[in-house]
Amino acid sequence: MIYWLATHFETFWRDHGLWTYVNVFRYQTFRTSMAVLTSFLIMMLIAPRIVLVLLRLRVGSSVDFDQEKINELYATKRSTPSMGGLIIVIALLVATILWADIGNFYVFLGMLTVVWLGALGFVDDYLKMVAKSRGGLRSWEKFVFQIGLAVILGAFLWKHSCPEVRLPPSVGFEELGRALPLSLPFWKHPIALTLPLFMIVSVAVVAGTSNAVNLADGMDGLASGAMAIVTMVFLGVTYVAGRVDYSMYLLFPHVPGAGELSVYCGAILGAVLGFLWFNCHPARVFMGDTGSLPLGGAIGLVALVIRQEVLLFIVGGVFVMEAFSVVLQVAYFKLSGGRRIFLMSPIHHHFQLKGWTETQTVVRFWLIGAICAAVALATLKLR
Repeated sequence: MIYWLATHFETFWRDHGLWTYVNVFRYQTFRTSMAVLTSFLIMMLIAPRIVLVLLRLRVGSSVDFDQEKINELYATKRSTPSMGGLIIVIALLVATILWADIGNFYVFLGMLTVVWLGALGFVDDYLKMVAKSRGGLRSWEKFVFQIGLAVILGAFLWKHSCPEVRLPPSVGFEELGRALPLSLPFWKHPIALTLPLFMIVSVAVVAGTSNAVNLADGMDGLASGAMAIVTMVFLGVTYVAGRVDYSMYLLFPHVPGAGELSVYCGAILGAVLGFLWFNCHPARVFMGDTGSLPLGGAIGLVALVIRQEVLLFIVGGVFVMEAFSVVLQVAYFKLSGGRRIFLMSPIHHHFQLKGWTETQTVVRFWLIGAICAAVALATLKLR
């Protein structure tokens, strides 16, 4: 909105001698910083009020675990309101609309992702915690909507990005034609993805990241802190991908217009940090599916746009651990006739049962996330 006002009324600002002051709103770096601050301040202003409303509505978690010790540890959390992700979605969207170029195609897809998955998570949380019917949406029902969004995003990106994505001449070609590159760490030559392969990658990334963040949302501050680390990395990487000079130097795919997603990432970062203020131990509110699904889907979309899906796999190591621990546990349980690899999954509960306190587990997982981020950033130069 502010970017649109600054650029579309440039003549007016110049005629009145104000362009020197208004010109700053054209710069992505400034607008990204303002998006971080705006979404953070919105969270600080509205979160206490919404938390009080959720408390009055008794919107609390009613999940029972199959380990009695975990049930005992989490008994005091049953009165803590959930569905706090609604605050994240509001802050994120308002900051994006204010500071991003809302006419940018990728920003539009980002807002679509947040609204779509936010609505899906809201319905699931509402059925579980307010209506108290069915235990929420069934897994296959959520997966259908996640796949549907991924297919829509993949189709739009394929049509829009194929003619635009450019690669440095040193990797062997500048234009891919009817294919999109899949960047690999430590290797300067990307893999060319045809439409069927790209659609598979789109579904895996969007559905996978949204569910992985959802699985990590099981301890005070765990998901929000880890998401802040991932978002900070992608905030910088999207800016680089949108700059032809930086992307060519680092042997990145250059995606014209993708730099505007750095403002979008700034809005995500501010919202997540603001939520962490209230979600750190002892948490006053949980994000629920209303927050975890859109956050995961949003960062997955960013990775798809800038062609850095493998980088997301590295920098989001905490979420990968959480998701794979569940997959391995379920698969091994079925194949072995009831035996387990971990004491409990997701894996943060395994360490809790091993004797780690909740705070120890969360902080150590944050440290793992920071190390994964450092490794991911190192791969950008080592090609």
